Amino acid sequence: MIERIHLRIIHAVKEQGSLTAAAKELCVTQSALSHTIRKLENNLDTEIWIREGRNLRLTQVGQYLLNIANRVLPLLDHAEEKLKQITQGERGTLRIGMECHPCYQWLLRVVSPFLDTWPDVDVDVKQKFQFGGVGALLDYEIDLLVTPDPFYKSGLSFQAVFDYEQVLVVPSNHPVALHKYVKPEDLRDQVLITYPVAADRLDIYTQFLSPAGVNPRLHKTCEATDIMMQMVACNRGVAALPRWLANQYSKTLPLAVVRLGEKGIDKKIYLGTREGDAGIEYLKAFIDLAKALNSPTA
Repeated sequence: MIERIHLRIIHAVKEQGSLTAAAKELCVTQSALSHTIRKLENNLDTEIWIREGRNLRLTQVGQYLLNIANRVLPLLDHAEEKLKQITQGERGTLRIGMECHPCYQWLLRVVSPFLDTWPDVDVDVKQKFQFGGVGALLDYEIDLLVTPDPFYKSGLSFQAVFDYEQVLVVPSNHPVALHKYVKPEDLRDQVLITYPVAADRLDIYTQFLSPAGVNPRLHKTCEATDIMMQMVACNRGVAALPRWLANQYSKTLPLAVVRLGEKGIDKKIYLGTREGDAGIEYLKAFIDLAKALNSPTA
């Protein structure tokens, strides 16, 4: 089997002109160098070079291996340097998985200054995981998970980065628009529009409707927040969003924001990482920046 050391030796002998000089360059003894090449020649059943007096002449096989060494060794050296930079947190790609549909706009506010600060680190955002993000984190498909529902498991770490309140968004002419808060019964005859997530992972169900034994008249789903808010504004239904996001849309659309229940529904957004990645500098920097922007409207 051809190994990297074989390519190193052939390249060094060609560059240095002799076995003695090549051995010195590679910090090995000449006998060890000769033994390594002799073993390769035995495995290949052919010679690498031929002695002509005090000089070495590469055979056709040796020249072919030298050509490979000239191409492969620089690539391996570059790969090692890049891996070293990644390990030291200087270069790489930060792969972010999103389990929080409405947090995308907040994420953009973190990504922009992060990219400015870390020019050698790229960012890739993946939203396909929905509520399979923990598995993606454990399987190294992503490096950081944005989620409102941390799943604490060995090897993972979750840090809260901001608090928010889940609220109900209704048309401005809706009967409950001027109420201080709504009760579960107020939604019994309503069309509820949510993101395409299972009901048992939606706060408006788990923390509001289901405990009261109430279901809306109809449940529709919509992936795009803009379209969802347009539908609500046009009296096609009601929706639950973080207050900071709902307030943004209510400035430009005929919408009203109402608390869910007398005490409201308080939530947090967490960033999940693998404990083994704690030493990656750019990952730590991203989390620190997210904490500094601890309010989506900051």
